[in-house]
Amino acid sequence: MLIGCPTEIKPQEYRVGLRPDAAKEAILRGHKVMVQAGAGLGAGYTDQDYLDAGAEIAADAQTVFDKADLVVKVKEPQAPERAMLRRGQILFTYLHLAPDPDQTRDLLDSGVTAIAYETVTDARGGLPLLAPMSEVAGRLAPQAGSWALQKANGGEGVLLGGVPGVRPANVVIIGGGVVGTAAARVAAGMGANVTVLDRSIPRLSYLDDIFMGRLTTQYATAAATAELLPVADMVIGAVLVPGAAAPKLVSREQLSTMKQGAVLVDVAIDQGGCFETSRPTTHQDPIYEIDGIVHYCVANMPGAVSRTSTQALGNATLPFLLSLADKGWRQAIHDDAHLRAGLATHEGKLTSAPVGAALGIEAVAAESLI
Repeated sequence: MLIGCPTEIKPQEYRVGLRPDAAKEAILRGHKVMVQAGAGLGAGYTDQDYLDAGAEIAADAQTVFDKADLVVKVKEPQAPERAMLRRGQILFTYLHLAPDPDQTRDLLDSGVTAIAYETVTDARGGLPLLAPMSEVAGRLAPQAGSWALQKANGGEGVLLGGVPGVRPANVVIIGGGVVGTAAARVAAGMGANVTVLDRSIPRLSYLDDIFMGRLTTQYATAAATAELLPVADMVIGAVLVPGAAAPKLVSREQLSTMKQGAVLVDVAIDQGGCFETSRPTTHQDPIYEIDGIVHYCVANMPGAVSRTSTQALGNATLPFLLSLADKGWRQAIHDDAHLRAGLATHEGKLTSAPVGAALGIEAVAAESLI
């Protein structure tokens, strides 16, 4: 196959879908690789790095999309990119379709075979291609939130860890999965008073064990959230329903119960956000204020640490990428049920039931296509 990697064009997205060493792995297996000029610069990889690996450098994205059998990216294709997709082509990237009807319709209209990183599964029931970026975003969340808490940025002027004689900030994390655990680790490490809400008793038990009393765990209910909001200095939304739109866990009315200058960090914004007042922001303009509450809702948080993120994501995606290239998409998903779970669209058909439910589009079983 000819594997193509275009430059990411989403605002302030500095990651790249294919590292030079991954390109070399594919080339050693008999494939060709084409990378758009400058695609890796944001992550610290030069065009010469790709040339040294044996890849070809394309002058523009159109050339990559025109020639590639398999397009590998990081973020969901933007409108100009979707216009270049075609039937018979494989797209392998994050999609997050449930809150994005325009992208979904464009992918269906293009006929492209789209495989979403975020719904590929593993034998333990996890999401191995989402997990590394969830880990990064979770670790960034308290860091970003502590910046937003600074008075100059609209926050209440609270230091996350406090100082001797002054209490630390209260951080509430809704969701104890990969994002929530990573956020708890950093927030607790910064000295904050951390409470994690989750509906899985085994998960709460696990968190209680690994943190050994450095945080509080609480069973997640609407009443528990409402009780914690008035004392929270920062609330991190870390809830994921795989493939589906995130549930709204804090309403607009509840903002009035919070401290003026408190901060909401919505890590679920890629899936529509878990706060009613959330809307996507960028690294260039990351925060906004509603009813005195600061919202941080950057939709590509891991892009801020593009080198680390590119390396972590590439480690996870490479085996699946090579399988798609070696076998073709149909045989690859036939052989691997976990990769099959990532199939989102094929020749105008939607294969993700949660996306279909969210957008009112009929979905077919992936098995029916192989």
